[in-house]
Amino acid sequence: MAQALSQARHLETLAHRMNTSRAIALSSAAAFGTQVAFALITLRLFTPQEVGEFSVISQIGFFWMTLALAQSQLSLLANQHMPAHTAAQHAWRASAWRGLALLPVAALAVWFSQLAMWPTLMWALLLAFCQMGWMLAQSFTLRVDCAWQQAAVRVLPPLTAAATALTTALAGASFGWSGPSLVLSALAGYAVGAAWLVPALRARASHTSSNAATDRPTQADPRSAALRMVHTLVDALLATAIILVWQRLYGAEETGWMSALLRVLGFVPAVVHMAWAQVALAHGRSTTSPWWLGLGGFACVIALGLSCAVALYQGWLDPRWHGVWTYIAPLVLWQGTACLSAAFSHRPFQTQSASAYSWACIALSAFQTIALLAPIGLVPSIDAEQHMAGFAGVSSLGLLGLTAWMAKR
Repeated sequence: MAQALSQARHLETLAHRMNTSRAIALSSAAAFGTQVAFALITLRLFTPQEVGEFSVISQIGFFWMTLALAQSQLSLLANQHMPAHTAAQHAWRASAWRGLALLPVAALAVWFSQLAMWPTLMWALLLAFCQMGWMLAQSFTLRVDCAWQQAAVRVLPPLTAAATALTTALAGASFGWSGPSLVLSALAGYAVGAAWLVPALRARASHTSSNAATDRPTQADPRSAALRMVHTLVDALLATAIILVWQRLYGAEETGWMSALLRVLGFVPAVVHMAWAQVALAHGRSTTSPWWLGLGGFACVIALGLSCAVALYQGWLDPRWHGVWTYIAPLVLWQGTACLSAAFSHRPFQTQSASAYSWACIALSAFQTIALLAPIGLVPSIDAEQHMAGFAGVSSLGLLGLTAWMAKR
């Protein structure tokens, strides 16, 4: 009798896990399509100068948010022993204090970008804190297991951003308004996503995690706070340095070409991580091979790159965007290998190797930083095409090595 009940419970858990994975995958795909639409709107209705400046501001906000979180959203998923509401409250309070402490660092990044200090810093702060709430809300909804919330928290923010961008662009064309349309659109989307964290922050009583199961494989995030902070710091610095170095060396237009394509292609590894790795952490192992997920994501990146090439060749985009041509191949290779790495990123937390994983990521970021900064001192200097080819090559080889290591765990 006990064995029959155990088997029934196991089948019920598997069915629930499959439904959750399906919901997350479909909602992530819908969110991905909406984000691509937002990127296409920016290409069609805004100039490379506007996109380049928005990329700098949003990247500073992303750097600020990432460093303030210190991977709290992953710990919220991996540490199943703590109730979801309590974990979310602790994560938000700690992240908010870190965010305030990082204000001078964000100001330094704004100064380096050579954009106007106070408006840029204000927009970056708003983007950072709203995006921080959205990231924690996604992990929280995975823990509390409400399917419609899991879908809505992923779909509605990019949908809001795309609708706001289109509305402000049309309003600008009709009434001559020239405000920060792209920043306002992104802020509206992040604010909608952060609203899903409000129930967790308002909860007073402790709630038991609804998805606890006796057959869950042992998993945890045993990394020290210092290691998580260092890991987050090097990732955030690298992601921000790519945009700032391009802005500094090659100007806003070249930055707009590179960052717009990176924004489109970078959605795919992000979706792989959200729809696969995060679900695996929240609900345990799955029988699906991560290799198939990673290769499928790689194929999607290639398809998007080819679609962009066709759009440029057929003249569907404004001629001012023809500079994107030189970035297609290296960014496809880089983001394709990032899909492979994302498909295995849950493994270290399930095999008690999370600390080693962080050190491996830190080492990879160091090599990427060298590849990014080395051309600055070269005489004669190399052009943007050669610079990106070298950086993407180093990044791709490093990600392949990291994937192979995680696959053996």
